[in-house]
Amino acid sequence: MAKKESAPQDFPCTLTLSIPFPTAHLAHTASRALSVDAELSPLVRRSFSTTTASPSESADETILRVDYAATTNRMLRVAVNGFFESLGVVLGVMRELDVDVVHGE
Repeated sequence: MAKKESAPQDFPCTLTLSIPFPTAHLAHTASRALSVDAELSPLVRRSFSTTTASPSESADETILRVDYAATTNRMLRVAVNGFFESLGVVLGVMRELDVDVVHGE
């Protein structure tokens, strides 16, 4: 059975989060860690990417971009609240591991 594709009008409530990280490595690591958990509701869509702060700056992709689309504002709010809880855990682990020490010489 083929999966039914959703039209954009089915998910009218959207939000884009741009979360800066000090390095591209940390932005990519956060993206990989957060993207493994699928959205719990079929009424919410989410995608991850990394990008540069601005086209005129270096090519390092230090910004984690998360695009959300949901059927209602309430579903969007619930999904984003859950995301921020997970983001807090990821940031806490990064802080505790102190990657400068882990990857230092």
